[in-house]
Amino acid sequence: MLLKSYTIYYLFTLLLIFFCLPFAIQAQEVLGVHILHPAEISDAAKLIKNEFNTDSWSYVTLPLSLNDLDKHHEWQTAFNYAKEKKINPLIRFVTRFDPDKNAWAIPTRGEIMSYFTFLNQLDWPDEKRYLIIFNEPNHFSEWGGVSDPASYAEILSFTADWAHTENENYRVLPAAMDLAAPNGSTTTEAFTYLNAMFAAQPDVFTKIDYWNSHSYPNPAFSAPANRTGQNSLRGFTYELAWLAEKTNLTPKVFITETGWTENTRTKRHLFNYYAYANEHIWSDERIMAVTPFILKGDPGPFTHFSLIDQHGQPKLQYDALAEIIKKNSQANQIEISDF
Repeated sequence: MLLKSYTIYYLFTLLLIFFCLPFAIQAQEVLGVHILHPAEISDAAKLIKNEFNTDSWSYVTLPLSLNDLDKHHEWQTAFNYAKEKKINPLIRFVTRFDPDKNAWAIPTRGEIMSYFTFLNQLDWPDEKRYLIIFNEPNHFSEWGGVSDPASYAEILSFTADWAHTENENYRVLPAAMDLAAPNGSTTTEAFTYLNAMFAAQPDVFTKIDYWNSHSYPNPAFSAPANRTGQNSLRGFTYELAWLAEKTNLTPKVFITETGWTENTRTKRHLFNYYAYANEHIWSDERIMAVTPFILKGDPGPFTHFSLIDQHGQPKLQYDALAEIIKKNSQANQIEISDF
């Protein structure tokens, strides 16, 4: 009788390993990076992939502008490489900059459809196709030079409907808000904006598949990692609480922008900041991915955020992020081996 019980237990254990191990091996790596151009996926791979996570999928956030829609070869080459390295791109829609308004143009429905004409022609790295529907519209410069939550809600609703009609594998994320923006002449406070979106289109948030957040360590992108306010690394928790209260929805979240500027105040703390965030904040089970901003932004307006300098050399930001990515990957590999 004892032998029979042991045999049944042994067989059950083998079956559990057989069925569960493939899912463990295909685990998602939470930490990725934000890039600006498809050709940078190879540089991103050097940071976010290592000997411990070759079998796991990682994420990059990658803008797609209307000016990219005639660059099929460039994008397919990048997607082919991403598929080889198991990197899933979070594609963020971008329009064209209007110098007369000093702002990114509000898209038309025809332009929305043109994104899908382009994207449908690509062989994607993974079956799930993640789309971010524009960027921080509570900044006037990101949405036609105006604050117009109703028009953004309408565009988000239309785009989500179109995406889900085009291909069941499209996953829609809304534009992230700037959680530190005040009500003023060039910005609208994030929850003021979200409430106006909800008032204009009460069902708009039921059409998204995931939440999208820019949870930065503010003020000045330089605050300690352990701050807890709306404008801290924990900003996403305030957004998810708002969404649950308004809609009863509890989606998973992608943090597609975060990170510190590298300055005299933050330099000596960056390794500790990233380690703390990794252990106490980005480990939240609701988070699908975190893609710190930005891999290559030097020279330019994002120099102080850039993980790589203008000479192609890693900065402290890069080293701090690389250290915790490798630590997480190694820990995940050990867990799989133990299982």
